Amino acid sequence: PQPPPPETKDPCYPPPCGSNAICRAENNNAICECLPEYHGNPYLGCRPECIANSDCPRNRACIRNKCQDPCPGTCGVNAQCTTTNHVPICTCSDGYTGDAFRLCNFIPKEEPPKNPCSPNPCGINTACRTSGDNAICECLPGFFGNPNIGGCRPECTVSSDCARDKACVNTRCVDPCPGVCGFQAICNVINHSPVCSCPQPLIGDPFTLCSEP
Repeated sequence: PQPPPPETKDPCYPPPCGSNAICRAENNNAICECLPEYHGNPYLGCRPECIANSDCPRNRACIRNKCQDPCPGTCGVNAQCTTTNHVPICTCSDGYTGDAFRLCNFIPKEEPPKNPCSPNPCGINTACRTSGDNAICECLPGFFGNPNIGGCRPECTVSSDCARDKACVNTRCVDPCPGVCGFQAICNVINHSPVCSCPQPLIGDPFTLCSEP
């Protein structure tokens, strides 16, 4: 009788592989491979991509043993998501407010109160004040004219703006005589100019002193 064929030994038994690995026989040798989506040395043991969040980058979370973005589907409408320390943080987008995990509502912009004095509807040398929704134009103190049309002007800018017996001093028509003539002299205004003279019978310099002869 022929001898029985030699017994074929299974190289995968007992299992030579580590945890989460599979063994296949090839030419009577055991070949160990990690299970799908597991990593590591199959002869020592394989592990998933992550077991805890700390196994992932800080902007990822461990979801079903995979490092993934935790944001999709987390935040509400009109909200933005950022991941901080593996945790999704929801905030309402600019111009919106509300519960960022449910719904952010648009913040209506309040129209600033209308100022009828802006832009200024008045003429030059005027002041604008409001009365209700209306602009009231007024000449500045010491100025005259129509504050709405053309604006206001001072009483005078040159002496010819004044009566002939007045002179323009600091934009006002005034008597130019006070303080001009000398003692006992008299002052007359001719064409806006002060003219000093000594009254009869006094003589002298009318700009300094008139005295008896």
